Amino acid sequence: MSADVWLPIAPEEIEGLPEGPRYLFWDGGEQFPADPGDCSFYVVPYMKPAGIGLRPLPRMVRVEVVQTLSAGVDHVQPGLRHLHPGVRLCNARGVHEASTAELALTLVLASLRGVPDFVRAQERGEWLGGFRPALADRTVLIVGYGSIGAAIEDRLVPFEVARVARVARSERTTARGPVHPLTELPSLLPHADVVILSTPLTAETRGLADADFLARMKDGALLVNVARGPVVDTKALLMELESGRLSAALDVTDPEPLPPGHPLWQAPGVLISPHMGGPTSAFLPRAKRLLVDQLTRFVNQEPLRNVMVTTGAD
Repeated sequence: MSADVWLPIAPEEIEGLPEGPRYLFWDGGEQFPADPGDCSFYVVPYMKPAGIGLRPLPRMVRVEVVQTLSAGVDHVQPGLRHLHPGVRLCNARGVHEASTAELALTLVLASLRGVPDFVRAQERGEWLGGFRPALADRTVLIVGYGSIGAAIEDRLVPFEVARVARVARSERTTARGPVHPLTELPSLLPHADVVILSTPLTAETRGLADADFLARMKDGALLVNVARGPVVDTKALLMELESGRLSAALDVTDPEPLPPGHPLWQAPGVLISPHMGGPTSAFLPRAKRLLVDQLTRFVNQEPLRNVMVTTGAD
């Protein structure tokens, strides 16, 4: 195979890449490493500003695979209109489960136990005692029960939660119990002490946590978003936060990055992390394993993993 493969990780740093393609490094720099028209397998640069990864797509007339290193593909989908039919868009299922689940649990525990208050009190030299809720004996609702949602539940179980309820696009049964369809979400929300959003951003989930969704949550409940910012209606959330009825922990926001002076920064009862679900030390080894596996399959003309979209397909 003589076609080019564009990688956002230096090829010499990835052990086990199959022989055949010409591997080129491009991590979103101004200059392309070669003619985009010769690229057959394009790995989108990770954690770059919106639009950078889309730049070469209009010129990639021979590309067969577009591979993200993120779980979500919503940032790439606008560029698919430039591609010929039959291009496969693959996500990074298997790369971010550990890191994102860790952060989700961190946000839950930090919010419930008041860690942000302790940090501020430490800066003031103040010993801040008091009674705080535990995660133990709480009911947790996971909205978006894919591989990341399942990884979150794996980490919740040792904390002696009372119950984990699971919601996904369609109903199914898992070894841990039933997964409810989105249509049952309104009846589940009033019973949850913690609601964790880990759903992909789609037309169906954009604005999912709107005023009605939030109003159905019980008084004092915690909303955790490790999905995408637009899954939550920011204006509606601000109203609930400012009333003191709900609290929130947000790894993603709408808008993002959250600009200086935005009211979310100063809203009561909110903890914000700057989209840190994926970028940890766990990312690189898992990303490399995914790329070696996908490229081996590609070179050997075997079915690829994690195909989310095929251009031109009905």
